[in-house]
Amino acid sequence: MNNFKNNKLFTLGVEEEYMICDPHTGDLIDKADIIFKSINDEYKDRFSYELLLSEIEGNTSICDSPNEVIKEILFLRNYLKDIGSKNNFKIGISGTHPTANPDKQNFVENKSYKWVRNQLQYYASQNITFSTHVHVAIDCPDLAIKICNILRCWISPLLALSCNSPFFNSFNTGMQSSRTFQFGIFPRTNIAHEISDMNEYMHILNELTNNKSIDKPQHVWWKIRPHIGFGTIEFRICDIQRSISRTKMIVAISQALVHRIYTDLKLKDVKSNYNMEFLNDALWNSARKGMDANIINPINETNISMKDMIYLMLDYIHPSLEYFGTTDIETTVESILCGKTEANMQIDVYNDLGFDGLKNFLIDEVEYK
Repeated sequence: MNNFKNNKLFTLGVEEEYMICDPHTGDLIDKADIIFKSINDEYKDRFSYELLLSEIEGNTSICDSPNEVIKEILFLRNYLKDIGSKNNFKIGISGTHPTANPDKQNFVENKSYKWVRNQLQYYASQNITFSTHVHVAIDCPDLAIKICNILRCWISPLLALSCNSPFFNSFNTGMQSSRTFQFGIFPRTNIAHEISDMNEYMHILNELTNNKSIDKPQHVWWKIRPHIGFGTIEFRICDIQRSISRTKMIVAISQALVHRIYTDLKLKDVKSNYNMEFLNDALWNSARKGMDANIINPINETNISMKDMIYLMLDYIHPSLEYFGTTDIETTVESILCGKTEANMQIDVYNDLGFDGLKNFLIDEVEYK
């Protein structure tokens, strides 16, 4: 567990998963291998394969602030843009590709993803999904577990703010985040139960490994998990965003939540034994209806609108946003509450221009500055 003890508190790392698209049609194309052959050696560790050859992941280094994260994300996006201009592709951004056929996907051929394909069989090809993962560093493994337990009550408002995948396999799914359901086909992608300490978490990992249910700890894909390799708390909730300001919002909220809970735990006990039915129901309603959802607040078990739950979250983390100097993201949150999620924007474009227009929108409206 030394990876936790060696960390600088509340530092950040972010992963973005990009679609690799035909620059004219917006359809997915298999160019992950070409991309890796084009990346300079000094940047090889900043990019990763995903399950499909039509997807590429960009990874920031360890950053001190959301602004530093955004600077690196802009570099990653622009670096891929430059490679694409020479190799006839563009990156696209959406939580799911709107028209890609799961039966026509080609897989990355390495040991890790072969294991995943063998486990998932037919359903592996359904994972045409793209997300933003945020890591926040913690200096104590048992405290990381406690924070993960408490964070579960804020999963649904984080998802609602980031919904960006209403279409899948040429269908309007009726969901604001179909990615949540498509990736949910995978095992161990659920909200975890309350865990007592790091010893219990390691027991879970060891038993799953002994049973050959997982091949490595990263195969536990919970919505929020402790990452023992990095010594972080990893948020695996949000659909990827085209907007840079919305990406910063996700990063800043994640950091502020961890900071606020960490601070509270130093002073008092914090409720973490939430009813699992209410947590799962809130997740479902958030993915289904986004901003229009009503949920049962897991903290006090009363009915609340999603917008009011988001305001509660903002009130809770405001002191931490002030601490980090990131209160500017409150304006971004307000713009979504009073306006549209990126999922809503996709639906509007589809209604006006159909799938061809939507696919072009998803590659042409990626923000690079």
